[in-house]
Amino acid sequence: VQLQASGGGLVQAGGSLRLSCTASRSISTMGWYRQAPEKQRELVATITSTKTTNYGDSVKGRFTISRDNAKNTVYLQMNSLKPEDTATYYCNGRSFGSAYWGQGTQVTVSS
Repeated sequence: VQLQASGGGLVQAGGSLRLSCTASRSISTMGWYRQAPEKQRELVATITSTKTTNYGDSVKGRFTISRDNAKNTVYLQMNSLKPEDTATYYCNGRSFGSAYWGQGTQVTVSS
């Protein structure tokens, strides 16, 4: 399974960005994780094929995850961005006990 992510970039604090990730086939659970320099990778958000969502505490109320099952695509709408959201964001997919990772996309939030 291949995951192709896009949508990162540079934005000022308080701004918004939208990430997208398309899988080469249907995947049960898709989501996003992020990793800042010298920090561990952390959960951002996940969504199942039935649209059940889960968010990391630091992004609740600001980020929204969604998916289009017909397109095997997951989206992450990021609002009210903060400098501490700066990280490489990785698309993740999980299905039948296997995990898949996309290439990272950089998000940089300037103060």
